[in-house]
Amino acid sequence: MTDELRQRIAALMPQARTDLAELVAMKSVADPRQFPPEECARAAQWTLDAFAELGFTDARLVETADGSKAVYGTRRCPNPDAPTVLLYAHYDVQPPLDDQAWRTPPFELTEVDGRWYGRGSADCKGNIVMHLTALRALRDDVPVHLKLIVEGSEEQGTGGLEEFVAPNAELLKADAILVCDTGNAAVGSPAATVSLRGMVNVVVKVESLKTEVHSGMFGGPAPDALSALVRMLATLRDENGGTTVTGLDNTQTWTGEAYPPDRFRADAGLLDGVELLGGGHVSDLVWARPALSILGIDCPPVVGSAAALQPHAAARLNLRIPPGTDPGQAQAALTEHLKHAAPWGVHVTVEVEATGSPFRADTSGPAYAALGEAMKEAYGTEMAMLGQGGSIPLCNVFAGQYPEAEIILMGVEEPLTLMHAPNESVHPDEIAGMALTEALFLRKFADRKTG
Repeated sequence: MTDELRQRIAALMPQARTDLAELVAMKSVADPRQFPPEECARAAQWTLDAFAELGFTDARLVETADGSKAVYGTRRCPNPDAPTVLLYAHYDVQPPLDDQAWRTPPFELTEVDGRWYGRGSADCKGNIVMHLTALRALRDDVPVHLKLIVEGSEEQGTGGLEEFVAPNAELLKADAILVCDTGNAAVGSPAATVSLRGMVNVVVKVESLKTEVHSGMFGGPAPDALSALVRMLATLRDENGGTTVTGLDNTQTWTGEAYPPDRFRADAGLLDGVELLGGGHVSDLVWARPALSILGIDCPPVVGSAAALQPHAAARLNLRIPPGTDPGQAQAALTEHLKHAAPWGVHVTVEVEATGSPFRADTSGPAYAALGEAMKEAYGTEMAMLGQGGSIPLCNVFAGQYPEAEIILMGVEEPLTLMHAPNESVHPDEIAGMALTEALFLRKFADRKTG
């Protein structure tokens, strides 16, 4: 049956490309300051109509707390005792950023060297198409009850769907939840993401003078805020570049699939001669230990700057934290570290922008066993278990609301997709391979739960 499903999916790939081209053409950035809200409305309606044609006859739009619309629907199978699977994706996308940095038009699906380019082609419209392709391949033979939720504000981080879950718990309750917003280790290398880092975003502000003063007259004895900030930020890394926030464990190790350094260098786009940081295994550093990144600094630009000491400066920091670390503890540790590192008595304030908890999946249940079998049949190789540096707060919401459900993170977003960056793309083989995986999983999960 696997070969028959594989052939069906191969025959469905032209339709998959058409679907993805239509979706990518919709500029569904969930920020009305950048794009008209009608673009998100179009994407939501397209998604609703597509799933309604596949048996989600009650598909409808539901409003979430942040004002965005999610697509919800159900499809029941003849066996009343069959398990229920919730399919998740999101139709909103990141803004394109610098249009000039794109090698192809960002909202026009374009094939280059075998990959399909366009904003949202992978994250996450490619996963919507993956769901559609899997269900079309199964036709009427779907042996589980299905629920669907496709949200419209995931990229904005405004928490619309997270707040929707608790008051609508029965709508989304399922035995297995497929959170399709991650991807494989590489094209053709199947994987489930079983760990997500949480995060703490802060803005640290430094003040030292009442106003700018002449660097020739006062430079030397008078402390400038920018120099103080630089010294503070330098304490957040050791001589090997490893993150050193006092009070956070920087020694944990990753027990799943390793991340080969050469692959990481290629995935990250490191320039020749640039060293990897941290002095340890890549997989430990990206999935099991805290990582501090400087996202931005407020200070005068080089062009137009004056010969003056700066009275104030600020930096926006992103601290990623591994499972086992409480975000409140991490926030307190980072704040205390920055204040203790401040030199010369400068005034320091630390403002918290956002926090998110890390997540670790329980992989011991029948859904993970079915997924492993499905991936091996689809790809011809064993499923790896990976971590991911990104945060998906919804996973913790699902885990808290549905403690008996198995939460699976998978999808078409392998490292070369460049999601969130210019030149986002998806490999069509991943849409085909993961659609086959999903179709096989639904059958195997039904057998394990009802057999």
